Amino acid sequence: MIDFHCHLDLYPDPVEMVREARSREMFVLSVTTTPTAFEGTSALASDAPRIRTALGLHPQLAHERKGELALFDELVSTTRYVGEVGLDGGPELKRYWRDQQFVFDRILNACSTAGGRILSIHSRRAAGQVLDALERHPGAGVPVLHWFSGTRRELKRAVAMGCWFSVGPAMLAGEKGRALAAEMPQEKVLTETDGPFAQLDGRAACPWDAKGAIAALSAVWGKSELEIEARLLSNLKALVSSA
Repeated sequence: MIDFHCHLDLYPDPVEMVREARSREMFVLSVTTTPTAFEGTSALASDAPRIRTALGLHPQLAHERKGELALFDELVSTTRYVGEVGLDGGPELKRYWRDQQFVFDRILNACSTAGGRILSIHSRRAAGQVLDALERHPGAGVPVLHWFSGTRRELKRAVAMGCWFSVGPAMLAGEKGRALAAEMPQEKVLTETDGPFAQLDGRAACPWDAKGAIAALSAVWGKSELEIEARLLSNLKALVSSA
């Protein structure tokens, strides 16, 4: 199984979460929300080769943590993965929009300077602006739009730009999420959970709950779960080899 967007460091017992994910032989992309969290989160999975840690600065924290951009610049050379980064157009964050744009542009520029990275990108209520930023920084790397919730038009634009997508059981529980997944290129989709933020049956999603996304994609794409699993594994190998 693959969980391409999970906050391992934010579970009540991160060590146990890593142990269980490793015992299940999962591939997990462990995203971070601040540069200062990167080294400690990386240490959690130091003996788990299938768990990779991404360097992030979450858009909801951009106004508070923009002072950590210098640290981001120092650390970006140590990992192939960057996330969670992006923009958030939620009304509660409107007053911090310029900070978000400044931080995201700086991050994309740093990734370009480093030769490109695999990016796990947040785009809630800001898909168009995220795509605009990616067009300004074509060398930033391979964008993977996490939990994409934009319009069909924005989806088509993202597909035309070569974006990838990570989808989880919480996203696919809704009609809109399933409709968007139906139009995503199957060769550029990976599964995620967004745990522990995403909730399933009143509890925090765990990495192995990505299996629920496999079942949902099976229904959406009209293929068996075995076919979906094979497709996802092939996708992951293609993404890693292309970056």
